Amino acid sequence: MPEPVEILTSAAATEERCGPHTCDCGAQDHGDPVLDVRAIPHAIRHATVLGAFDAIAEGDALVVVAPHLPRPLLAQLAERAPIEYVVLVDGPDAWHVRITRLPAA
Repeated sequence: MPEPVEILTSAAATEERCGPHTCDCGAQDHGDPVLDVRAIPHAIRHATVLGAFDAIAEGDALVVVAPHLPRPLLAQLAERAPIEYVVLVDGPDAWHVRITRLPAA
């Protein structure tokens, strides 16, 4: 049975944002969302990250945890919108990459 996919909040976020969701459920966001893609089947892994990336606003970031440095994925994201990324953890078992969506030029 596949492992459940977990989306976490980064405990080491450099900026903390706080405010209600747009759905008015009363929940609050703190830090950058973390998406660990290692449990996601490879066939849908990029599509999952692209969907999560589309959900973040300009200036916000998403931390992706992957089994390797996701260079092809970063190239796909850069085709969608301007990005900046920082490798927070450089392997060997997991790479943590903070991807920031920059304002459109």
